[in-house]
Amino acid sequence: MTSSTLLPTPVPTLGTPAPAPTPASGPSSQLAVAESLLALLRTTTTEPRADDQLEALTLAVAADLPVLLWGEPGIGKTAALTQLAASLDLPLTTVIASVHEPTDFSGLPVVGDDPAVQGVPMAPPQWAVELVRAGRGLLFLDELSTATPAVQAALLRVVLERRVGALQLPPEVRIVAAANPRASAADGWELSPPLANRFVHLYWVHDREVVVRGLGGVWPRAELPRLAPEKLPDAVAYARRAVCGFLEARPTLIHRLPSTETRRGGAWPSPRSWEAAMTLLAFGTAASVSREVLALLVRGAVGDGPGLELLSHLDRMDLPDPESLLADPTSAELPVRGDLRQAALEAVVAALGAQPRRERWEAGWAVLARALETGAPDLLVAPATALAALRRDDWEVPETVERLAGVIGLARRADRSVGRVTASAESGRATGVRR
Repeated sequence: MTSSTLLPTPVPTLGTPAPAPTPASGPSSQLAVAESLLALLRTTTTEPRADDQLEALTLAVAADLPVLLWGEPGIGKTAALTQLAASLDLPLTTVIASVHEPTDFSGLPVVGDDPAVQGVPMAPPQWAVELVRAGRGLLFLDELSTATPAVQAALLRVVLERRVGALQLPPEVRIVAAANPRASAADGWELSPPLANRFVHLYWVHDREVVVRGLGGVWPRAELPRLAPEKLPDAVAYARRAVCGFLEARPTLIHRLPSTETRRGGAWPSPRSWEAAMTLLAFGTAASVSREVLALLVRGAVGDGPGLELLSHLDRMDLPDPESLLADPTSAELPVRGDLRQAALEAVVAALGAQPRRERWEAGWAVLARALETGAPDLLVAPATALAALRRDDWEVPETVERLAGVIGLARRADRSVGRVTASAESGRATGVRR
């Protein structure tokens, strides 16, 4: 998996050289020359480049889900958001959560002429008013882990309902936050469980190649995922079927609040976070993202354990129907990944065991022959042994078995050889210890 990236603060014009300084003397002139040198150093450009973490971030932003970037100080979280806003042509509003009061997010009460009739409205801060005026933007809540519990409580409505005081933020405003782990944060606090459960958690680390190339002037470009319009209905149906089917099988994971304070401040499963996982799964399917990117997003929504279980469930969903394989063995399409191919072959054997008939048994051998043509032979040993055990006395052995006998026998002999070498090595070590 490719790790994420460290990005510098972009300049208004990328790739445009700064004007050459003119010879001058005096302090003010030297400062002008220094500014010219700084402008040259800040002149960078971008390039399209595969980066799983950056792709996960942009997809979550496109899905309109709040994202929380975790990373050590100086890793480039703030610079990454600055570059992301520039790439997406969104005005960036940065709010340092730790230096604000709760009223900066919940609003300041303003007493009017007749409070009993008009009520007491909650006046929003200037940054929220400017976001509403712009109609769109990227709200960056920095230093979230150093915000006091009272400020975190005030942020709940901002993150989930997009309300600041009495002001409703526009639909085209996206929210991204950043935080340092408590051990490396200045006077850090653990995130409260209600606030943590509203975010998709991504862990931001640097990539050596990206950093070196970026310091040379070329950084990865953040681009929104390309959603295929024709895939949208199927993507939604697939995501709903996957999450609902998984939770039917694992109902204890619908809501599981972690037992430790640290884990409660990260990603954990709840109906809210499962809805976020379903949204990310639909977006990822429509955009045809890689499994690595999908894993980052799903685990960032519901946590590592439940996320990995959901990914395994997706693999089982993608397995071919064993009855379809038995119906047309010569054109059977088997998974490429070894573990999935093994599971598909085991499913074929299980289907034959449930309905053992001669013609189906022969079709099972044809499926194994197809697997031999398109994959590694060592995966056939276990299913071939199980399939042979299903034979009835009055069933003749098909010719297909002869094609498989040599390969399976060779694989078995190789396994036995490995076993003998291992046993010999263990015996030698034991002898040496006794001596």
